Amino acid sequence: MDENVVFNPPSQNNQETQQPPEAPSGEDPNVPTPDTTDEAVPDDQAEGDGTEEEVVEEAPGGFFSGGLIKKILIGLGVFILLIIVIIILIPKGGQSNKQVTLTWWGLWEDSSTMQPLILDFEKTHPNIKITYVKEDPSQYDDQLQARIQNGNGPDIFLYHNTWLPMLISDLSPLPSSVITPDEFKQVYYPVMQQDLVQNGAIYGIPMEADTLALFVNPSLFQDASVQVPTNWDQFTQAAKSITVKDSTTGKIKTAGAALGTDNNITHWPDIVSLLFLQQGVQMNNFSSFASNESSALQFYTSFAIPSNNVWDNTLDDSILAFSKGNLAMYFGYSWDVFQIQQLNPNLNFKIYPVPNLYGKSTTVASYWVNGVSSKSPNQQEAMEFMQFLSQKSTAQELYTQTAKIRPFGELYARKDLQQSLRENQLAYPFVSQLDNAGSSFFASNTDDGDTGINTQMNNYLQTAVDTTLSNQGQAQSPVQDLDNGVTQVLQKYGQGQ
Repeated sequence: MDENVVFNPPSQNNQETQQPPEAPSGEDPNVPTPDTTDEAVPDDQAEGDGTEEEVVEEAPGGFFSGGLIKKILIGLGVFILLIIVIIILIPKGGQSNKQVTLTWWGLWEDSSTMQPLILDFEKTHPNIKITYVKEDPSQYDDQLQARIQNGNGPDIFLYHNTWLPMLISDLSPLPSSVITPDEFKQVYYPVMQQDLVQNGAIYGIPMEADTLALFVNPSLFQDASVQVPTNWDQFTQAAKSITVKDSTTGKIKTAGAALGTDNNITHWPDIVSLLFLQQGVQMNNFSSFASNESSALQFYTSFAIPSNNVWDNTLDDSILAFSKGNLAMYFGYSWDVFQIQQLNPNLNFKIYPVPNLYGKSTTVASYWVNGVSSKSPNQQEAMEFMQFLSQKSTAQELYTQTAKIRPFGELYARKDLQQSLRENQLAYPFVSQLDNAGSSFFASNTDDGDTGINTQMNNYLQTAVDTTLSNQGQAQSPVQDLDNGVTQVLQKYGQGQ
């Protein structure tokens, strides 16, 4: 690794209802009945002098006769009763009374795990049944889009946060009965507002969230008398101090960090994206930040350039090397915790936020979202289920169920639940970074198919990394080709400038 390579700070680029009159209450038995044989009172006396209480008696059968009054009161009572019955029978919250079955596609959780959530919803929505289907991640996006276009796709489905540009015509925006823009902003992190809100319309509810974090082997740090880095300068020095090479062959026996290549580094596109974001590169206006891209690519590949390298393309895949205890620093997501523990149950490791670039602690968010198919014939019922998914209690139940089968559950996508994970040293580092996270189309492990947005983007990025590495860190030409490729992909999906 070239000691003169410096990860430079980012450059500056660019309605009232009247009450009905009181009905007469009938004759007072305590008032004497006037003698009907008396002479009629003159008109000028009929009005009274205002000093005595006047007694008026209606002729039998008059408008205020007792029989008619009873009829009016009975009719009024029946009318009020009908109104009450109607109010009771009208479904609350816009619910429909028709019996429907919604198909919900997921990817990561088994039906047995999701069933408690489904039962909770069906108890309060007896007219709606949910059929959950765990799909195979392989070619998931291709199958999803084909089924939707053929009219036999799911009503609700899971999709990656970076897929909205290529799925937006297949998604229905969420009405305010599900969640309002203000509520969405209050509940979810800024990166989710950026990813899932288009022209004021919200296109999904995230049920989990994740970020790229730094996995550390404390034993290797202790052996080298090195502290866990908090910035990239410290990271570089720690990587060199921990790296051990064979004295004869120069082959790396213990690697300080896994950066620089693409063939044997888990999440390499996400790691490069981390550097791009910290350099201020805007993904929707990618080509306007060429010099920042160049700095990031040069820094990334410097870790694998002989002769001062700390990593090379002959080593085990980085997650395997870390699990074996042969790698000191590994960049990964929360699900990597489970894989590492399976590979080596005895390995002691800790998780920290990613290094920052001169105080800029941005990292990459990668998460999955539930959306409603625009082709679903059951839009109202699907939206009722989405409203259920957006509730805090639903997120807590999902975490509880998934934590029964893993060391921790699906990490919360809600800001108001972040601190509930603070005591979990394996889970909290990931959610603690969500406040400052960004997203990138260069995302790994999304299985979006050969023509998916992530695959296309990563192909261009891979070429840029390989070329920069072979050019000993010279990235100007690779950046031009990368910008052209990224622009083509973004324009295909109506993104960018």
